Amino acid sequence: MRIWRRSGNMGDRSKETGKEFSFGKNGNRGNQQPARLGPKDKKISNMRGPNPPKTKLRNVGPMRGLVFGPISGESGLSARGKRLRVEKENVGRPGGVFAGDGELDRNVKNSGHVSATGSRISPCSQLKATFTTTSSILRSINLWVDSLKCLKDCAVNYGVSRMKKHYKDLWPALKDALYASTKTDLSFGLESLTSPGIEMGEIHREAVNLLQRLVKQDISFLGLVVEDIRVNMVFDTISRYLRYEEMLDTSKLEVLVVSQILSVSARSSVESCNIIFQTFFFRLMNTLGIVEKTSTGDLVHNENSTVSTRLYHGGLHLCIELLTTSKDLIPSSEECTSTPESAQQSWCSIVSRFSASLIEAFTSAVQSSNDDCSADAYLGVKGLLAMGMFRGGSSPVSRSEFEKILTTLTSIITAKSAKTVKWELALKALVCMGSFIDRYSESEKAMSYMAIVVENLVSLVRSSHCSLPHPMILEATSEVCSTRPTYVEKMVEGFEEAFCSSFSDFCVSLGPMTLDRKVFTIVSVSISNKQGIESFLISNYYLENTCQVNGNFKSIENCSQLLECVTNKLLPRLTEIDGLEKSLVNFAISMWNQIESSIVFSYDFKGREFVEAAMKTMGEIVGVASVDSQNSIIQKVYNVISSSTLPAMESIPLTVAALEGASPKASIPDVKSLVHLFLVSFLKGYIPAAQALGSMVNKLGTGLEEACDTIFHESSASGSSIPSDDSSKTIGGSEALLSKICLGFYGSLDLQTHAITGLAWIGKGLLMRGDKRVGEIALVLMECLKSTNSSGNALHPSAMKHAADAFLTLMSDSEVCLNRKFHAVIRPLYKQRFFSITVPILESLIVNSQTPLSRTMLHVALAHVVSNVPVTVILDNTKKLLPVILEGLSVLSVDSVHKETLFSLLLVLSGTLTDIKGQQSVSDNAHRIIECLVKLTSYPHLMVVRETAIQCLATLLELPHGRIYPFRREVLQAVTKALDDPKRRVREEAIKCRQAW
Repeated sequence: MRIWRRSGNMGDRSKETGKEFSFGKNGNRGNQQPARLGPKDKKISNMRGPNPPKTKLRNVGPMRGLVFGPISGESGLSARGKRLRVEKENVGRPGGVFAGDGELDRNVKNSGHVSATGSRISPCSQLKATFTTTSSILRSINLWVDSLKCLKDCAVNYGVSRMKKHYKDLWPALKDALYASTKTDLSFGLESLTSPGIEMGEIHREAVNLLQRLVKQDISFLGLVVEDIRVNMVFDTISRYLRYEEMLDTSKLEVLVVSQILSVSARSSVESCNIIFQTFFFRLMNTLGIVEKTSTGDLVHNENSTVSTRLYHGGLHLCIELLTTSKDLIPSSEECTSTPESAQQSWCSIVSRFSASLIEAFTSAVQSSNDDCSADAYLGVKGLLAMGMFRGGSSPVSRSEFEKILTTLTSIITAKSAKTVKWELALKALVCMGSFIDRYSESEKAMSYMAIVVENLVSLVRSSHCSLPHPMILEATSEVCSTRPTYVEKMVEGFEEAFCSSFSDFCVSLGPMTLDRKVFTIVSVSISNKQGIESFLISNYYLENTCQVNGNFKSIENCSQLLECVTNKLLPRLTEIDGLEKSLVNFAISMWNQIESSIVFSYDFKGREFVEAAMKTMGEIVGVASVDSQNSIIQKVYNVISSSTLPAMESIPLTVAALEGASPKASIPDVKSLVHLFLVSFLKGYIPAAQALGSMVNKLGTGLEEACDTIFHESSASGSSIPSDDSSKTIGGSEALLSKICLGFYGSLDLQTHAITGLAWIGKGLLMRGDKRVGEIALVLMECLKSTNSSGNALHPSAMKHAADAFLTLMSDSEVCLNRKFHAVIRPLYKQRFFSITVPILESLIVNSQTPLSRTMLHVALAHVVSNVPVTVILDNTKKLLPVILEGLSVLSVDSVHKETLFSLLLVLSGTLTDIKGQQSVSDNAHRIIECLVKLTSYPHLMVVRETAIQCLATLLELPHGRIYPFRREVLQAVTKALDDPKRRVREEAIKCRQAW
């Protein structure tokens, strides 16, 4: 192989000389003959000698180059197995090849590198060689990043004196890298308001880092930037196009790259920023019409100029980039004392001189924009944001000018009746400025921000006659005021006042209440004397049908939106904002004050959205509050209930929410009265009352026994006309009115289903805390799954369906209550214990079931228990559960009503198929599993069932061949039918399964 070596000076045109080498294990040693290049000479005679040559042995093992490929520096082989005779040359520009990262790093670190001839290379020569090698490859896209990193390392390690001689070659290459890596797409979107607005790739970032390093290290490098022709020609490019979209791509590229070069150079140091502003800022102001050129050629500030006709997008972009860069260079108070004023205030004084005109220019850009052109609004708002974020006493923007910026942005928020791009840009700019004021503790600017922005927006929230849509007011106020704790306190006060005002408007505008005195007396007496559930329900029915509610639903709608804003915007930021908890607790108590003063407030009136929003807000506030704050709210709840004339009608929703979010350490007064209130409410059909009751029995300490006695041992009133059967008085060892209702001994079907649902939530609360009474509740629910009760009366299918779904309530994780977010008491392994108690009983009931409906409902209940227990429990009991699971899949696939339950049970089966613990049981039941899965491949009611069944069939291929081969034909027939399934995902799984089988 021939290697070409450069000779002579590195700067001259190199000569190429050839030298022959032979490649072997040890090379040429001693007196060995050099390898001959070219074909071997054939012998003239074909006669064999006495010692014929031996046949070469072939190595039949893995050969280098066949399995592992050729090693570094080794040539390839021809098709006949012979090594090719090739010359290994460089395929690049003359001057050498580019070394990899490792070689360059070693060259940079090892300054005493020794050449091949044995002479030591000097550090300067090595630097020159590295630079020459690197700069010659800068146009190769794949190597630019490594080259720029290497040059940055060279600048750090070799210093100014060694790098300076290469500046004239380095600057063009660096500039080319910036031009090649910059795209012409300038974003005018909301996300670009606090960023450069251009996409920066890795090459661009490395080029920017190198430029900043060079300028910061040596200010003389900036002379190349300032004197560059392309940089100076950008002002002519800017003045030719008014709008950015009118520019040619080459002109856009010029503007974006020069903006990056100047902003990065100015960011390097105060000195470089001064040079950039002194050189280019006056010319930029002339382009925008802020300064004028006199007859002598001087540029004079024209404070009365009209800039609205010369708002070039390119000029505004360049100006914004320079302003955004320079604001970070304002020194702190310590730096101001140590740095000469002339050195730190040059660029700042220039900006201060033109600040009023710049603010006017950016304001004109915003005001001249329309909904069709977002560029004007974007550049105007971004310019105002840049001018408003200069920090400290050395800010070039005066307080009056800062207040003008705030006034302009606030007017955009309050004037727009629709959420346009301009509105969103102005809102984000105000939020950024508020965060900036809080971060740098700008006390004077904070006062201006409070007076101009916060006060105006909060006053709009209070006002009921604002043209701006209420959701937009709330969004703007919550976003702006969340930037500082003092603003948050002001906002919550405004929200509280607005809520009270809107709610009062609703209550005042209610229509006349026609309430029969006899009905009123019945309700009052039944509640005060706690005379029984039936009398309460009857009186409640009459009350609802005699009340006419005709309130101002616009006001109540505003209340709903305000509460949603508090829940979604403020509560998630409770840990970030100091003092927010106290403000929110006061807000919650104010809500209760309004409920207490209102005459009618029922969860059945038409403003259901408001009730749901109020419950969610109340529960969230109680959930995040401290124990002391929870006690204050709960005490207020109790005071309202005890003093209200119609507590069940007015206060149940918020009472439920307050108690659901309470901590176990919170104190609950008069537990018996609250339990009775919730009991009669959920029997009426109000499910949140059952959830609150479940939360109470889950968290109560000393009051648990009293609560359980009230729930389970409350007998019907002495004057009740509903008969009871003596044979069914005892269920679980005690007289239980609630159990009788669940089993249908008296009352309507609705009352029975409501009781079953409520009992499930109560049982869930007891189950999670590990109370043994949950076993009695489970037995009652299982009795409801039988076709007849203990008296021989047939149970209604709807009641049986509710009883089966009650097991889902018991075992599933709830998001609305009884979770860690709302401080639920959760004992470890509670699901496993309930599984071990109920599954054997359910299995025996399935075996002894007398009707198909009862059998189906028992399978539904079992599926809910099995599918919500941890998978390790299923794997430990696979042998017992697998036949029941397969039977359940067969039963539940008959009716589409149980499709979700069927899918959850199928997922349990798939878990047993893929785990090694269940392989033996799966192998023993392979024929039944395949038969069940084949049927489910055509299940018409749910696509994921068909998809999962086909996946399970593919998983069965891991079983022994003898177990599955007899069913190959049935599987292939079913999968082939699935190839015509209307869903693509099913067809794809069918293709995979068919190929596997």
